[in-house]
Amino acid sequence: MKREIPRQQSLIVPEIQNPFVHKIQLGYLDMLQVAFMSVTVAPLRLLLVGVCLLLAWPLAALAVAFRNEKEQKEPLSGWRNYILRPIIVFLSRCVFFAGGFYHVCVKGVRAPSSDAAVLVMAPHSSYFDALPVVVLNLTSVVAKAGIGCAPIFGTLLKFTQPVLVKREDPNSRQNTVKEIQRRAQDGGWPQIIIFPEGTCTNRTCLISFKLGAFHPGVPVQPVCLKYPNRLDTVTWTWEGPGIFTMLWLTLCQFSTSLEIEYLPVYVPNEEEKADPKLYAHNVRKVMAEALKIPVTDHTYDDCRLMMKARKLNLPMESGLVEFQKLHKKLGINLDQMHNMLEKFSSIDLQGKGGITLSEFAKYLQVPESQSLEEVFAMYDRDDSGSIDFREYVIGLSLISAPANTESTISLAFQLFDSSKQGYISEDDLSHILYNSFAMVDVDVAELFKQIDADEDGKITYEEFKAFAEKKPEYAPIFLAYQELSKSNVNENATMETVKEEDEDHIKSE
Repeated sequence: MKREIPRQQSLIVPEIQNPFVHKIQLGYLDMLQVAFMSVTVAPLRLLLVGVCLLLAWPLAALAVAFRNEKEQKEPLSGWRNYILRPIIVFLSRCVFFAGGFYHVCVKGVRAPSSDAAVLVMAPHSSYFDALPVVVLNLTSVVAKAGIGCAPIFGTLLKFTQPVLVKREDPNSRQNTVKEIQRRAQDGGWPQIIIFPEGTCTNRTCLISFKLGAFHPGVPVQPVCLKYPNRLDTVTWTWEGPGIFTMLWLTLCQFSTSLEIEYLPVYVPNEEEKADPKLYAHNVRKVMAEALKIPVTDHTYDDCRLMMKARKLNLPMESGLVEFQKLHKKLGINLDQMHNMLEKFSSIDLQGKGGITLSEFAKYLQVPESQSLEEVFAMYDRDDSGSIDFREYVIGLSLISAPANTESTISLAFQLFDSSKQGYISEDDLSHILYNSFAMVDVDVAELFKQIDADEDGKITYEEFKAFAEKKPEYAPIFLAYQELSKSNVNENATMETVKEEDEDHIKSE
């Protein structure tokens, strides 16, 4: 019988959408088009793109050169802004025009910097998302610090006077917030563009927003991006076509469309100013409704778990667990999640991203039994016949860890120590495991060897406890066996009572 588990914590989504995978299906006509364009138009486009970049680069370098430390903390002005900026913006737009972005559809009205110091853009799905920055007159952006070192592109980025984020610096977020607040208060600065998702997705949903745009508590203008093309060659995610494949396929399209939609300025109330998470959540909700797509709790940490899964030869989607939701509900940090993923990989022998009952039994070194099936069913919350990584994490946290108490371990030890010697001998272990799981002596000997850390032929309580804490999956099996033992004892007692009553009845006759 399947045991019912309390589900007051809403953690399970029947089917998690993967926002970090993108696949392009090319038909025969598409492949013919790519082949034709690859030897005709695409090389010419690439040449023109290179020429425009080479023309824009020295102008951008000149615009940011010869500025002292004080001037670097002020917006570009004078000839740098009024003469060089229009030329650099024009050449940058030519880069995208040469690449096939002939027309950009703009909906809504862009608010002035005085009304919204920050432009929040989503979804972020491509390096081509730099085009809206160009359309917006190369206004400031929040970007990774490493991009500023890239040749040519790094110089163009510096021209926008970006707010650079160093992910490895623990103070980076705080410094970013201070810089956004400073620019919003000083005035005269161009608006700052922020992609709050923090990583590229496939635009099927909006993942969790990072809080950098919302910590300052200033009004923001949401800006929605759409690429309404028959064939999506612009999306660049963690799993799918590489950046050069994406670039070449885009150059081989007759044209590529982009739509930019300005939504009304979102002015935070006092509650949202005090709670950046609430502010970000509400802005994301507004944008999702405008885009007509769902929201999920995926973050950049899910991408890191996906990369970890790939290193462990698991399907990348194994790490797709909506980490922030699990972190909030279960209190698990990223390092713990990495350790759980490694453990999961050691159990998932076939590397399919799911643990079967036989693999679960092999990991615990016990035969498949009713007790094990009950525990497996508690982990397998969607009754699919296998335990995925998300289910495994939840099972460990809500089932095994709470059950793996000092009391449970102590009772289990007493159960195995049937001779009451204060330790468990191999014969004791063999007797119990044979009766409960029909385990053969060879398997018992191997398990005994693992638990008997000092190899003295005795399992002390400390050794038993250390092994149980290392493999908390045993805890619900212990409980199930204890319940079964009690049931058997009660059943035997009942049968003995009935037998005695029958004997008394026969004697009386």
